[in-house]
Amino acid sequence: MNRARRSATGLRRLRRGRPGASVRMQRPILANARAPTVDPTASPMNSIFIHDLRLQTRIGVYEWEQHLAQTLRLDLEIGLSSDAAFRSDDLADALDYSAVVKRLSVLAAEHPHRLMERFAQAVADIVLGEYPASWVKVRVAKLAPIAGVKELGVAIERHRR
Repeated sequence: MNRARRSATGLRRLRRGRPGASVRMQRPILANARAPTVDPTASPMNSIFIHDLRLQTRIGVYEWEQHLAQTLRLDLEIGLSSDAAFRSDDLADALDYSAVVKRLSVLAAEHPHRLMERFAQAVADIVLGEYPASWVKVRVAKLAPIAGVKELGVAIERHRR
């Protein structure tokens, strides 16, 4: 009996719970398999996120929108080129999440924008300009702005220059 057939017979016996059933497993052979390589000189890339931040602001192109505060939902992913906080467990090495939230709350409260695109860019400028971020992804959404629409918005990604 050839090897493949013996293996299949053993597997059937094993499935049926018969004694004497044994299957010899072979490791698959991967052609051209290589271990992953890591560049020891590359900076680590880590990110933190702030999701579902609700901000009140005046935003919109219509006159009535400039006089009525609306709720925006903001999602951020912030890239950090340093892994110091991940290693040290020291707040001094970390990005202060609460400071970011407070700063963006002030932006929303004090600076009306006509377009969500411009608001998203202002958020990205603040994160990259005032915090140790190497990149940022910003997603801004108006909640239920149009009948039948749960949310609509914009998403951008910006990198430090």
